[in-house]
Parts: sequence; C-alpha cells; structure tokens
Amino acid sequence: MKKKVPVKRRLCGCMEVHHRLLERDPYFRGRQMSLERATMARMAMAPARVGITTIPVVVHVVYNAATENISASQIKSQITALNLDYRAKNKDRSKVPSIWANLVSDTRIQFVLATKDPKGQPTTGITRTKTSKLSFSTNDKMKFAATGGSNAWPTKKYLNIWVCTLGEGLLGYAQFPGGPTKTDGVVILNTAFGTTGTASAPFKSGRTTTHEVGHWLNLRHIWGDTEDCSGSDFVADTPNAAGPNYGEPKFPTITCGNGPNGDMFMNYMDYVDDAAMFMFTTGQVKRMYTTLDGARSSIGT
Repeated sequence: MKKKVPVKRRLCGCMEVHHRLLERDPYFRGRQMSLERATMARMAMAPARVGITTIPVVVHVVYNAATENISASQIKSQITALNLDYRAKNKDRSKVPSIWANLVSDTRIQFVLATKDPKGQPTTGITRTKTSKLSFSTNDKMKFAATGGSNAWPTKKYLNIWVCTLGEGLLGYAQFPGGPTKTDGVVILNTAFGTTGTASAPFKSGRTTTHEVGHWLNLRHIWGDTEDCSGSDFVADTPNAAGPNYGEPKFPTITCGNGPNGDMFMNYMDYVDDAAMFMFTTGQVKRMYTTLDGARSSIGT
C-alpha cells in the first residue's frame, strides 16, 4: 500500500458531481432551474423560518485501516466547529477586514449528532463500516453498502456525512439540493474532519465540513465556478472573483476589477486554508435559509 501524502491544497469535488448529474440525469437540469427560480423568488421575501433550526446529523465512518476509524471525540470536535462557524461564534471572525465586518452573520443553524435512528431507537449518530476499499472518489461508492460503503439514513430527516479516505487530492464534496435522495449528503476526507485526532494541517479546524455543508445548503463557490470573471454565486454581497484563492492570501487580493477591497477570500466558500476562512455573509445566510424554507424544508426543527 502506498504511503498517504497529506493534502496541501483545497480541492472540492462538488461541481464535478454536479456536472455529472447534469449529464446523466435527463431531469436534473430542469429540477435545478426550477429550484433556482424558487430560491431567487424566496430571497426577495423575508425568510419563513424564525428562531434557530437544529439539524440532526449522522456520521458514517467508512474505514480500511484502523487509523481511519476516527474516534468519537474527533467526530464531536467537528460538530462543535460547525456550530461555532454557523453561529458566527468562531473567535477568528475578528480577522474579517473592517470593510466587510458588518456582513458577518449568524446563520441561526446548529447541528447535533442524531439521538434516534430511522427506526426510533437510541443512537450515537455514528455508524462504522469496515471496507476493503483503500480509497474513494466522487463516484459515491462510499454511500452504498454494496460498493464498500454505508447506506444513507433517510436524507429528508438527517444530514448524512460520510468520512473516509479520498483519493485524487480531494478534501470533500457535497450534493446540492435537488439531486438523488439516496446519495444526498456530504463526504469528507478523514484527515480533514474535526479539530483533533487525525485531523491534519492546514485543514485541521473543521472548515472543510463547514464549506461542504454550505454547498449542501445551496451555496456556490465564491468565484462562481468559471475560469474568468463571468461567474456568479447568486449572492449579491459577495464580490465577483476570477477564481479560487489558496493558502493564506493577503488582503486585498484584487481580481475581476473588484478593487480596492478585492476578493472575499476569507469566506467559507473559497478554497483557502482553514486558518484563512472565517465568515458567511448576510446574503449567503439568506440563501441558506431560503433553502431550508424550500428544497430542504423537511429537515431540522
């Protein structure tokens, strides 16, 4: 078995999965167009949800080597990190440049490990599956017992997170709302999950999961996933950017004529290291809440 090389640069497979569904599912494109029209219409109105939405999570640990069978404490550290980030209680939010400080927003979304399984029985919210597979890719095989993974719990009631070894330099990927129910959820590299145990720098602050759950709640990458300045993340208060930022950039980083402030690279939906991302904007929060009012209205309390 080849020695594992730590991932040093963020790579998300979300758009690869999205484009595959666009090509293979004849109805997926139409569903996405309808969903986006509904999202834009809801964003023009006040969100229907009030208070705090609590989303139950099941973490499927799929492992080959014993070191991949991450501890419960590592899993719980990820839930803690998610809640700090989504409730804007992360201490590093103070690093947001002053020009955007007033945009830092509490999503009013929190996450808890499920306490009841699909049959109503008590659970830790963690499943563990020994696999013969050495690694997985964006082909969703970790999501099915028949292909060496673990079957999803009902995706209309739980946020399913699969934690496993990923190849090809991937840190994780998610499925946008509107995709197949059996594969709905988030996949995270086991060494980029949580803040303790096997979590490794520069992805040891739990921000890979923060990023991918953002996709699950219908956020796009901050640069709009084009190779020029023509893209959009469908959120008005995030500056247009030419492409992803990596590592720990210096402010300002100017692209697409967006000076003097430049790219909002410290946004959770860019590709920077964990230590360099620490905010969602007011517009992104509204988009997530319209998703909870619409495409994901069956989940959370």
